[in-house]
Parts: sequence; C-alpha cells; structure tokens
Amino acid sequence: MTATGPTSTAPGVVDVVALGESMVTFLPSVPGRLADVPSFDRAIGGAESNVACVLAAAGHSVRWVGRVGADGFGDHLVEAIGAYGVDVSAVRRDPDRPTGVYFRTAGDRATDAHEVAYYRAGSAASAMSARNMDLDAIRSGRVLHLSGITPALSADCLGLMRELTARRPGRPLVSFDVNHRPGLWRGHDDGSRVLLELARGADIVFVGEDEAWGLGGAEAVRAALPEPELLVVKQGATGATAFHGPHATSVPALTVDVVAAVGAGDAFASGFLSATLRDLPVRDRLRHGHLMAAAALTVPGDLAAPPARDHADRLAALDDDAWGTLRLGPGWTQAGERAEEEVRTP
Repeated sequence: MTATGPTSTAPGVVDVVALGESMVTFLPSVPGRLADVPSFDRAIGGAESNVACVLAAAGHSVRWVGRVGADGFGDHLVEAIGAYGVDVSAVRRDPDRPTGVYFRTAGDRATDAHEVAYYRAGSAASAMSARNMDLDAIRSGRVLHLSGITPALSADCLGLMRELTARRPGRPLVSFDVNHRPGLWRGHDDGSRVLLELARGADIVFVGEDEAWGLGGAEAVRAALPEPELLVVKQGATGATAFHGPHATSVPALTVDVVAAVGAGDAFASGFLSATLRDLPVRDRLRHGHLMAAAALTVPGDLAAPPARDHADRLAALDDDAWGTLRLGPGWTQAGERAEEEVRTP
C-alpha cells in the first residue's frame, strides 16, 4: 500500500494498527473548576486509541497496541476499547506500573478556563520500548498510526518511535499525527525538533497549522517537511490542505453546531485514513476527515458514532456549492436520505 492507495494484503493483516497510551478519563458531572466539581463520569481517552475505535466503528479491522497496568483501570481500558470491535490482543500488562488517568473540565480546550490534570508520570505506557513490545504485531497493519504524544512519555518511548518511523523495506504505511502537546515536553527543549524528525520518517502526516513549528502557512509547512508522500495541514475553521507529490488540494471546513470542541483532530485523522484505505481521491479523503470531525464536535465526549458509510459518501460527493452550505448539528450522523436535504441548509 502507498499513501495514494491500497494494494493487496497478506492473510491476517488488519487495516490499521494504532500504537500509543490510552488513559481512563474522568469527565465532570457539571461545568466548573476542577476544585468545584463534585463528581466525575468515567470514560476512555487517548489519541491513538480514539482513532482505533472510530475506524473500527466505521467497519475497518483495527488493532490497538499499548501498555496498561495490571489494575482495574487497565481492565476497563482493554474492555472498553475492545467493545468497539478493536483487537486488543497485543496490549501488554505491566505488573509494576499503573494505568494513566486524567481529569478535565467540561469547557472548550481552547479556552483559558479549561483545566486538565494528568496522572500519567511513571505509567505503564511510559515503559513502552522496542525491547518489550511486540514489533510484529505493531507492524501487522496496512497502516501503522502513531502520534507525537508517545515520544514525549519517556526516552524508551522515543526510541520505539524512532524504530517504527525508520524508513526500511517492507514496513507498513506509517501515519503520524504531530499532536504537539507543549505540556508533555516541559523541561525538554528539543520537543519540536524531535517531532519534526519523526514526521520526516512518516508517509502520511497530520499537523495543525498552529502547531507546525512556528511556520507561517501551509506552504511553509510543506517546504519544511517535503519527505511525507501525503502531508495534511489542518487549518482550523478554515479547512485543511493536503500536499501530495507536486499537488495541493484544499477543502473548506464544514459549518458545525458544536456541542463540545474535543476529539475533532483524532476523528479527522480517522476519516482521512478510512478514505485512504478505500483508495478515494485526496479531495474526498479530506472531506471524510471533516465529516468525522463534525461527528465528534456534535457529541459531548471524545468519541462519536460515525455516519453510515453510504451517508458519508453522499455528503462527500456534493458539489462545491452544496458542500459550502452544508451545516451539521447534533444527531446528523443518524440522518437518513430523507433528512439529507435538511442538513444541507444553513
């Protein structure tokens, strides 16, 4: 398989393997400061496992590979992710380190009022390395999806990421979401350089314009990152631009009635990869990315049920004018053909 389309696969190979830390997430029962929230609801969170769950819900064969503690939170993660139809057989259990957890407020992550409290230092996932993980299982997908969160967890995790992004014959198509989280790199001056290094080893790269090494605009990002066969620069409410070979394709973002501004980046990557596995044109891959992001934005949590494939295909096939007037709100993923005309009207 190449970044521009799939080839035949060996028996037993899954569509996508996603590797990374998943954590138990505690979501507030009411809005407000963490200090004031009286109780929390339990969920799951993790960029790579989010992608795995969405792709499995969309009908792809997916394996999540990670490391969790031999504790109740680890049990919950493996069971919850597996319930989406994700293969969790290669997840390792660590008897000495705990499963990571975090708490967050209900507000938009982009606002100053948003709070996140991570309890992941010394977690089981931070001990992932090329020595203690099943590299055959990790490389058993047509696509291997990684993110820039993993190398920030420890030196061993960084070594594993360097092993997986090394360009060598026979490796799967490597997808890398830069996911630059400055808080994770606190005390490490080389975080941006490391992420750029890893991105250069990938075949498909997702990067937000606001996290792209301080470069000005999508063209500047491509100039600094010419190696990936496909580079997708996410431009927020403006849309996204994909660079493929000498070509650039831009697709505007959709108008969305946002319920919670969380999970959209992982959902976008899921939609784009799903369309890549189906060998759709680059424009349609971007559109499927926007549609999956809209699904995440119109539900309260990080994970949303994707639209039925034929429904998403019909929306992705709209002409430019109809795409530009499309407005999606809560419940749109359940809309059938009868409701399709309604969601086109702003």
